[in-house]
Amino acid sequence: MNGMHLLSLSFEQNGHSQVITPVLLRDEHELILVDCGYPGFLPLLAEAANSQQLDLSALTRVIATHHDVDHIGALAALKQAYPQIEIIAYESDAPYVTGAKTSLRILQAQATLASLTGEELELAEQFIRFLQTIEPAPVERTVVDQDRLPWCGGIEIVHTPGHMPGHMSLYLPASQTLIAGDAVVIEDGKLAIANPQYALDLADAVRSVRRLLDYEIRQLVCYHGGLFQGDVKQALEELLQRYQTT
Repeated sequence: MNGMHLLSLSFEQNGHSQVITPVLLRDEHELILVDCGYPGFLPLLAEAANSQQLDLSALTRVIATHHDVDHIGALAALKQAYPQIEIIAYESDAPYVTGAKTSLRILQAQATLASLTGEELELAEQFIRFLQTIEPAPVERTVVDQDRLPWCGGIEIVHTPGHMPGHMSLYLPASQTLIAGDAVVIEDGKLAIANPQYALDLADAVRSVRRLLDYEIRQLVCYHGGLFQGDVKQALEELLQRYQTT
């Protein structure tokens, strides 16, 4: 029996309440986690899975949509706890997950240091130090745009760059579901581009949103915001209208 389970993880970050939504995909033979939260989130993941009568010890694979810390921070711990899992990443993003290349977020933050002073400089340096502590994880399988993975009714890889160059979303044709990662987020009930000021290529991010219109999407799951309530196509078109001059 195929199934999709949203893991709503609530936590405090920098004095603010936040929620992220990793996803578990399940069939008769597979239990696949899409993204995994910050370092130290393994207990939160296990608790959220248990609440849906699922056990992380049955995990077979973890798919990382991209290498931002809130998506891969617990990846190394997951691999250590459950060494049987296969970690999957987009081909161009994999070297950042494994630590072969310096995180693009570190490079982005370092590029701002010369223009910062005082508390802003201190916070940026603190952020860089935090990112440098993230433990790398092995990547056993890489994927590229339009690859089809055979599990859980089929999973199509959709390259959605912009937020990061190697960002991907996942399309489940059997249920017409798109797991967006950070390609889009939900803010005040509407779709938005995730932290546009930090997108590594905002124009690419907008093009990725436009590309999503090529898919019949009945359910849209955002890492920040969870399951979107409303007409997905209309919401994507409204988002694009806000960036029509981009």
